[in-house]
Amino acid sequence: MVVLALLVLVTVSSPGWPRVKETFFSWPEAKASFPAIARGFLVNIKLFMIAEPIILVIGLLVALARGTRTAVMFPLRALAVVYVDLFRGVPTLLLVYLVGFGLPALQLGGIPVDTFKLGLIALTLSYGAYVAEVIRAGIESIHPDQRAAARSLGLSSGQTMRSVVLPQALRRVAPPLLNDFISLQKDTALVAALGLTPAEALRQANIYTAEHFNYTPLLVAAVLFIALTIPLARFTDWLGNRALARQYSAGPA
Repeated sequence: MVVLALLVLVTVSSPGWPRVKETFFSWPEAKASFPAIARGFLVNIKLFMIAEPIILVIGLLVALARGTRTAVMFPLRALAVVYVDLFRGVPTLLLVYLVGFGLPALQLGGIPVDTFKLGLIALTLSYGAYVAEVIRAGIESIHPDQRAAARSLGLSSGQTMRSVVLPQALRRVAPPLLNDFISLQKDTALVAALGLTPAEALRQANIYTAEHFNYTPLLVAAVLFIALTIPLARFTDWLGNRALARQYSAGPA
């Protein structure tokens, strides 16, 4: 609190504060730009809500493919490894550019040209790789004895994975998965680089800033993202605390 108070004091007492206040913290500009930015933020939410379940499915399938051990599944396992290594290594913004401008340039039939769909594809490819690794870590955290016990009861490998391993693994990785989705919610702003139509929050803020030469709309967009991120963060903390409480109440194995 002392450090925060000192930072505020230094900021408001600096020589350039009046100009910064006028440029970044103008209440009239905030009120004027808010309706358009709020409408754009609904596009961000829509993008996030559509991408999230698709990413979960892709992440789960890739994690299962990476977990296969039979020789006949080696090509699928190798493909999953290549996918994870490739899309975790490429920055998300760069991937948005490559997908958003590269795919339409191919002029192939069936490839979407809608910027919303292209942004959705880019985010899905990027975050699918991260989520796959989180789910794979959860699967590998399940003790092998549980698999052996399930097999001794007559369950097949698929039944063991579906009924024994996955329920426990997904419960364990719920907090880190939510952290990834918090990052996804923020990174929906990256599709502004494609000139998304209708414009999302960041693009709306940039448009207003360019028209009025004032950066307050950017802070308005930031506040909207924070307002959505904080409840998700608190929910993630609650899930983590709940998992710890369940673990302590269960006692040592």
